[in-house]
Amino acid sequence: MTPTISMYGASLPAFMRALRNLRHVLELGEAHALARGFEPGVLLQARLAPDMRPLLNQVQMATDTAKNGAARLAGVEAPVFPDEETDFAGLYARLDRAIAYLDTITPAQVDGSEARPVVLRTPRGEHHFEGLGYLTGFALPNLYFHVSIAYAILRHNGVALGKLDYLGRG
Repeated sequence: MTPTISMYGASLPAFMRALRNLRHVLELGEAHALARGFEPGVLLQARLAPDMRPLLNQVQMATDTAKNGAARLAGVEAPVFPDEETDFAGLYARLDRAIAYLDTITPAQVDGSEARPVVLRTPRGEHHFEGLGYLTGFALPNLYFHVSIAYAILRHNGVALGKLDYLGRG
C-alpha cells in the first residue's frame, strides 16, 4: 500500500513551520545586534546584493506567500497585511498574525484542491495553476526562497545560525 499525503498535510504544516522558524531566526538576529551594541533595525535593511530586497521585505514576502498560498488552496480570500513594519516587534507581530490565520484553515478546506484553479496576479500578468502544481511549483519554493534569504542575510551579518535554526528542532 502506497502512503498518501493530503494537500493540507503537504501545505499548512510546512507553511506554519517555516514561519515559526523564521521568527526564531529573527529573534536570534535581534539578540545578536543587542549583544554587540548596535541598533537591531540596521539588520532589517541588510541585503545580500544591491538588487535584492532587504531582510524586512523578505519577512513580509514570506508571510504573504504563506497566507496567500493557504487561502488560494482553500478557495478563500486572504487577509491583507499592509507592509508597515519598521522594527523587529512589528515583524514578530506580522509573523504571529500570519500563523494565527493559517491556523484557521481546516483540512476540509484544502484537501481535494489538487486540481482547483489558482490564478496568481502579478505586475507581470496572470499565472494559472492547478492546486498541486501551485503548491509544489510556486508556493513552497517561493516561501522557502524568502525564508532562506532572510536566514542568509542574518548569517552574512554575523548572526550565529545553524541549519537547525532554519529547519527547526521538532
